[in-house]
Amino acid sequence: MSLISEDARVHPDAKIGNNVSIGAFSIIGPHVEIGDDCVIGPHVVIEGHTRIGQGNQVFQFSSIGAPPQHKAHKGEPTRVEI
Repeated sequence: MSLISEDARVHPDAKIGNNVSIGAFSIIGPHVEIGDDCVIGPHVVIEGHTRIGQGNQVFQFSSIGAPPQHKAHKGEPTRVEI
């Protein structure tokens, strides 16, 4: 059973594993997959095509999966796997 704060926003298309904790004010986008036994702290944004495997912890105020902050990036599709 997962524990998702009532103050978190999880897109209905996101895939959330078993025994996942998502903290207050976190935002989880539609193309995100979070594996079993993960802890997502408060104020975390996970977006884009992002897959987080089993047993990971993401600390507060993190942003994962946003477009690259690099001048060479021209909008190409990107992915993040942890």
